[in-house]
Amino acid sequence: MKDDMKFSLTCPLPISDYPKVLMAHGSGGLLMQQLIEKIFYTAFSNSHLLTAHDATVLDIPQKRIAMSTDSYVVQPLFFPGGDIGCLAINGTVNDLAMSGAHPLYLSASFILEEGLSMETLWRVVQSMREAAAQAGVSIVTGDTKVVEKGHGDGLFINTTGIGVLEHDDIISPDQVRDGDAVLLSGDIGRHGMAVMTQRESLSFESTIESDSMPLWETVNAMLKEGIRIHCLRDATRGGLSAVLNEIAAASKLQIDVDENAIPVDPSVRGACEILGIDPLHVANEGRFSAFVAAENSTRAVEIMNHYSPQKNAACIGSVVVGKAGLVTLKTPIGGCRILDMSSGEQLPRIC
Repeated sequence: MKDDMKFSLTCPLPISDYPKVLMAHGSGGLLMQQLIEKIFYTAFSNSHLLTAHDATVLDIPQKRIAMSTDSYVVQPLFFPGGDIGCLAINGTVNDLAMSGAHPLYLSASFILEEGLSMETLWRVVQSMREAAAQAGVSIVTGDTKVVEKGHGDGLFINTTGIGVLEHDDIISPDQVRDGDAVLLSGDIGRHGMAVMTQRESLSFESTIESDSMPLWETVNAMLKEGIRIHCLRDATRGGLSAVLNEIAAASKLQIDVDENAIPVDPSVRGACEILGIDPLHVANEGRFSAFVAAENSTRAVEIMNHYSPQKNAACIGSVVVGKAGLVTLKTPIGGCRILDMSSGEQLPRIC
């Protein structure tokens, strides 16, 4: 079946009712109204969004709230295991979860480049709708702009999220304590390698898929279990090494980790070796580190594994007084080296 035929069966308007691509100078007026009503309203329909007002009024429980915003510029737009749409939802939802907040609402703003096909836009919007449903959030407001060809690289998305903290805990880098266990919710490097292999048309025996997924359910289960969580951080751009160095610097403590304890899928490790990339520096979109009281580490890993598809969460190290801001890595041969943040150019356009 041709792509246009697929689109005509799933899109709320027949393909003939749209131009096949967006035009910068013809994107105002009736066309833009149709775009908003027939694509965005259809996909994200809820009472807040459908008020069609300049601002959305939200009922926020009388609790502390968290707010986060991020922009997504990944290339290519679609890759094994995900696309820019699910990233735009999961990335912001996960940033809220890392503060211990229950994500509730999102805004979504689209920068569309002239020439973007409607079929591509619809696929992205459908992916966002499904990811939002999985994460339990509503997209309640947004904006759409079309820019001239050559000024937008296809599609950029910005999402802003609001969540509520349903507990009194303070989860922050400055809460990390000497003796804390350092946990990792799953194997690393999947997302960055999925994007890179797709972009470079590399083939391996097994397909590497992005780890993009929402993390609030895991965090919430840990909170309900009474795990003493001091800090959470999702290992996105810059990878695990960036997370550990950022937390060590903010807490003014030393972090010691064991490389043998850090889970890396063999296919990811092989791709990294071919490309000359350290998996510790590769971005993830569904993995996080948790700094918890040592006595809670075993139970916390069990909870992580319950919600992880790969079931390979692990305790990878501990926090010590040591030298403030230092991260050390015990190597597979028993040596020890300093784990720095990547000093070279990070993988471009992966989130």
